[in-house]
Amino acid sequence: MEINQTKSFKPSLGLLDATMIVAGSMIGSGIFIVTAEIARSVGGAGWITAMWVLAGIVTLIAALSYGELSGMYPKAGGQYVYLREAYNPFIAFLFGWTQFGVIQTGTIAAVAVAFAKFTAYLIPAFSEKNILLDAGFVQISAAQIVAIVSIILLTFINTRGVHHGKVIQTVFTLAKLLSLFGLIIFGFAVGAKAEIWNANWQHAWDAAAVTSQNGEVVTAALSGLALFGAIAVSMKGSLFSSDAWNNVTFIAGEIKNPAKNIGRSLFLGTLIVTIIYVSCNLMYLAVLPLNEIAFAANDRVGVAAAAKIFGSYGAYIIAVMIMISTFGCNNGLILSGARIYYTMAEDKLFFKKAGELNKHSVPAYGLWIQCAWASMLCLTGRYNDLLALVIFGVLIFYVLTILGIFILRKKRPEIERPYKAFGYPVLPLIYIIVALSLAALLLVFESNYTLPGLGIILLGIPLYYIAMARQPKA
Repeated sequence: MEINQTKSFKPSLGLLDATMIVAGSMIGSGIFIVTAEIARSVGGAGWITAMWVLAGIVTLIAALSYGELSGMYPKAGGQYVYLREAYNPFIAFLFGWTQFGVIQTGTIAAVAVAFAKFTAYLIPAFSEKNILLDAGFVQISAAQIVAIVSIILLTFINTRGVHHGKVIQTVFTLAKLLSLFGLIIFGFAVGAKAEIWNANWQHAWDAAAVTSQNGEVVTAALSGLALFGAIAVSMKGSLFSSDAWNNVTFIAGEIKNPAKNIGRSLFLGTLIVTIIYVSCNLMYLAVLPLNEIAFAANDRVGVAAAAKIFGSYGAYIIAVMIMISTFGCNNGLILSGARIYYTMAEDKLFFKKAGELNKHSVPAYGLWIQCAWASMLCLTGRYNDLLALVIFGVLIFYVLTILGIFILRKKRPEIERPYKAFGYPVLPLIYIIVALSLAALLLVFESNYTLPGLGIILLGIPLYYIAMARQPKA
């Protein structure tokens, strides 16, 4: 097994590869979809922009903080290892279990559902409105089947060896970066209208909930706790679109000079994506009136903007680009997720076979378990529902991990730290406060999704003790 591990986790990824994994795992479909929900939740152009800027700042602070941990523990499993070292195997197991139960698999499902959404733009038969099976308690649509098939295909490719996954990641990430830059540049150069921009910014900071009733747009001013709730719902989308940057830490064993390159790739990847996201939303505000952003068909703001810029032909091109983007994003998520289960299995805290490598030196069993559960989650709900389920668990474990920096400074001061957390202790503390506030607001305002998410985390407690009981006594 040891020989196999050194063979499998051969450092073959450079700084560019690592940065592509960060950016590629972050950019899925969120930037093309979630601005519609944000516009309905908070209304004004200033608020919409602020939600994306704030998500970018929060993500950058977290990524810069993780640089210290990745330098200390440049091992496969990443965040799981940081939590194990800062706290104990129990907290690490809860993270690994939640990663498997909701975070990694839920994200894979949400991105696959989005892939299907945009495929349906080209092939209407694949629409979520095309119900193939209605059993009363569950409806299965053509879009859900397309989502599941895409997960199975990518899982199969990744069981054939890490090289195939690496090639897909680089090609698809470059394609999506170029398509996004193209959309932004053409949007400002060709599609932007001064009167639309000025109208959108006229009442930029008037926060309002926007709804459509019988074709009439109704706005209700927001203040106090209702405004905080609307911000939490909006941040759910923008933060989720900026998430999965930490996936590069899971594959530390395959990165050259991981102590330095993981920290650098985290900073570069999150910075590039934040700049693209904010620019893209400013472009939407220059091309589309606010109501067209809020009520874009099926929330496809990217397609609505592309139709304004390029005409109907351009919208098809963008739909293809978004399919490429989501497909490439899921490749990164599927590739890196199985590395956590591998490390957990080595700690005897996951299915034993997930810690075994196939003849292509990849943890195939872990990949297929992940595939099966992510496919099940595709059947549970819509894109926005999956977001709320995922983002709550994500926030809780980011907070615990960043708190781990403070703990490890006291507990293990002697360990070499090639990087120190930027702005320590102020910036990591700001992140902890912001993330905890958001998690609390989501529990209040999106409880029908965050409570099941919390339930899945808590389900890990008895599972941990079952796993411990089954371990042979020393």
